[in-house]
This record gives sequence, C-alpha cells and structure tokens, in this order.
Amino acid sequence: MPNSELNRSIENILIVDDHPLTVEVHKGIISKALKEKKINYLTAINAEKAFNIITKINSNGENLKMVLFDISLPPYKEKNIESGEDLAVITRELFPNCKIIIISMHNDPLWVNRIIKAINPEGFLAKSDVDAKSLTEICSKIEADFFFYSESIKKSNKIMIQQNINWDEHDTKILQYIAEGYKTAHLAKLIPLSLSAIEKRKANIKKQLIFDIGSDKELIELAKSKGLL
Repeated sequence: MPNSELNRSIENILIVDDHPLTVEVHKGIISKALKEKKINYLTAINAEKAFNIITKINSNGENLKMVLFDISLPPYKEKNIESGEDLAVITRELFPNCKIIIISMHNDPLWVNRIIKAINPEGFLAKSDVDAKSLTEICSKIEADFFFYSESIKKSNKIMIQQNINWDEHDTKILQYIAEGYKTAHLAKLIPLSLSAIEKRKANIKKQLIFDIGSDKELIELAKSKGLL
C-alpha cells in the first residue's frame, strides 16, 4: 500500500480542552462510544498545540476522523486564534468530512447561530445539557452520521428562526461587538471586512430588527428584548 494511502487510513481523533482531567474523561467516553481499536487519540489543552496537531495531520496526508472542541481555550496570538471556534473553522476548511463536536457553557442565540453558520458542527452541546452517559450515546450517534444538537442549543437556534433573522456569522459578530461597546470604526480591525461593508451590514441588521435606522443603543436594547443577547 502506498504511503499516501496508508496515511489516509490512519484514524485520528483530537480532543481539545483546557482542563487536562476533562480531556482524559472525554477520551474515555469517545473510546467507549466508538469501540474501535485502531484509533490514534491526540489531545491539546491550548489553541497553539491544537493548531499544530491539526496542521501536522494535514501536512502528513492523514485523516482527521473526529474533533471535540471546548470553546474557551488559551489563545494562540501569533496565528490570531482566540478560541475553539477559530480552530473549528480551520478544521472544517482542512478536513471537510471531519466530525466536529462543539461543547461550551455558552448558548445565547446569536452565538449559537454564528457557530452553526460558520462551522455547521455535527455535534453542538451545551455543557449543562450533557453528562458522561449521554455524551457516550451522542458520540455513537455522530459516528453513525447523525447530527446532534442538545436541547439548549436547539432552543437558542429556534429563537433566531422564529425572529426570521437572515444573516451570517459576520453580522452576528458585528452585533456582539457593538453590544460590548466597540465603535463601528474599530470593527474593521476585528472582522475581515472593509469598513463600508461593515456599515452596510450594520444597516441591514437594524432593518431586520428595528425596521428603521435607529441608534446603536436602540439596536442593542431590542436585541436583548428578543432574547438574542
């Protein structure tokens, strides 16, 4: 068998969490769920190590079968990687068929919508919704090509659907940054768009939520009243 084919046959599973004990717990859960012997388990407790593992697997021509990402991680400033979300985006680009599972304490509607639009993870779980037993069952379902979103995540996403909001992850970031107090002029340094593109998107967000021009303060207050922030 040629080396390239041999490399692609390697089944790598990556677990990324900033708590070493949680990494080991998740490793045990996934191994129990998959019940496969020929799996190479890899772990990382920060964004830098995770990034290096992901890019090395790609450069070696190997397969990345599944990744479990915690969102809150020590960042890797040199590569502008701030969280597990950024790593998941990179993973999706390099390994389109990789099964990505996101686990987080966050479940606000805007953030949930942003993750779904940017990554479309096979698994999306709020930590408050799962335990060791249920996570074992969830990993088994995802391995069998099912998608699984936990109840809090589905509820948050439903809010966005009910509000008939049609925008992408950049629009969500614009609204979130404005809510954090950032001025529009500063957003071009935080979002990979021109200032004019950001201003147009911001105007579109206001049309969808306020149905008028309105101030930033009015926009944020309305977003909060709708349960989006």
